[in-house]
Amino acid sequence: MPQEIKKIGIAGCGIMGSGIVQVCARSGYDVTVMEVEKSFLDKGLASINSHLDKDVKKEKISAEDRDVLLGHIKGTIDSSDFSDCDIVIEAITENMELKKRLFADLDKICPEHTILATNTSVLSVLDIATATARMDKILGLHFFNPVVAMKLVEVIKTITTGEETVQICVEFVKSLGKRPVIAQDTPGFIVNCLLSSYLFTAVRMLENGIATREDIDTAASLGLSHPIGPLRLLDFIGLDTVLYSAEAIFEELKDPQYSPPLLLKKMVKAGWLGRKSGKGFYNYSRPA
Repeated sequence: MPQEIKKIGIAGCGIMGSGIVQVCARSGYDVTVMEVEKSFLDKGLASINSHLDKDVKKEKISAEDRDVLLGHIKGTIDSSDFSDCDIVIEAITENMELKKRLFADLDKICPEHTILATNTSVLSVLDIATATARMDKILGLHFFNPVVAMKLVEVIKTITTGEETVQICVEFVKSLGKRPVIAQDTPGFIVNCLLSSYLFTAVRMLENGIATREDIDTAASLGLSHPIGPLRLLDFIGLDTVLYSAEAIFEELKDPQYSPPLLLKKMVKAGWLGRKSGKGFYNYSRPA
């Protein structure tokens, strides 16, 4: 019988990590979340508290439910606190060396049955797994931002991932109220491969003067039934984030459709990163 997941560890309490902590705690799991510095941990936990307080004010949950949920969450700056976890999900910076160091550390700390998962959106899961001696228990669990609202989780299997590991994680994802899809460990997995090509086509249309930014976005929203146009979506995600992701895919596949447009590169170089910088394809320093 597949093992049961009861105790969860989350490495990283940034935007993605704190979101994963919330959905796990909401589902009744005990969660230990780790950051490298107390200031980062405090910031992440404060963000979780703030999000839950807003839910209470909107009457999405009761104050009692919020308190119960918070009771499931423990913060730490010591990775040894993951020693009793059934699964640890890594949600740190998209840097291969940092991830491999963390996984090597977790491999020593965690018991043999513990599954180690990465939330990477573009990096090779197999490369991360090579830092451990439990390659059959390593896979990707790619959540989407904002984690609390987005229903999809990509379950990424490598050539060494055990089938039992995959099935345990599929059931785990379902227990969070999410919809799992299984993908092979290829650059960009499913969503980022589809998304990068779509977004870059929109940028090239603007670059070549085929249509205005507003008309491109309106056409995608009304003609394709997308909730937001590609250029506004780029601004929301962050142009630097999309550029980094696409360059990683292109480096591996050498497919021209994933080669970032020159306009995108120039905008990132200029510091026009979208909403987070106040300017991208649209100006956010004033009403759009």
